[in-house]
Amino acid sequence: MDIKNNTANIVSISRVFVAFAAIGLLFVHTTEAYIWALVLTIIAFIMDGVDGYIARKYNQSSELGSVLDIMGDRIVEASYWIVFAVLGWLNIIFPLICVARAFTTDSIRSVALSKGMTAFGDKSMQSTSWGKFICASKFMRISYAVAKVAAFVLLIFANIPHLSVGLQYHVMNVAVVLAWIAIIFCVVRAVPVVLESGKLFEK
Repeated sequence: MDIKNNTANIVSISRVFVAFAAIGLLFVHTTEAYIWALVLTIIAFIMDGVDGYIARKYNQSSELGSVLDIMGDRIVEASYWIVFAVLGWLNIIFPLICVARAFTTDSIRSVALSKGMTAFGDKSMQSTSWGKFICASKFMRISYAVAKVAAFVLLIFANIPHLSVGLQYHVMNVAVVLAWIAIIFCVVRAVPVVLESGKLFEK
């Protein structure tokens, strides 16, 4: 592999392992482990923006990059939702919605990819202005990312061992509200993909 010309793809793949390291630390019930999990979680999501920046700045955008970026997003996001449910911090409905949404949209996008379309960019499968806004606009993508990252970070923070009960209670309440906002964004951003998928199956 040409490392120089695949830096963005390497970052996309690497952040999955950074997230896995953070998640693994959540099962080590010490304050130090949770602080490191918090730091690594933040780094993993910063890397999500870095790979796109590198791809645009150094002209490394490609269909493979688009697939790796989405794949990384799915693995990281679903892993956190699942682990939070396993740890009892959130209801099981969160990972169920996340996984169902991922299978639905990615199945449709795989068909789009076979026809030369991508999820985002100039070859986006979204043809309507509202579809492009909901799925690909900076406002929607950033809003979703902020709600998701804030929810994940606060969920971890609220469960740091030996945190005061009062602080834990208030932070956890905010985290759960943000988690609901994030999962609603998750569903809403899938709507245009489903509604505009008809054209992919026309003969």
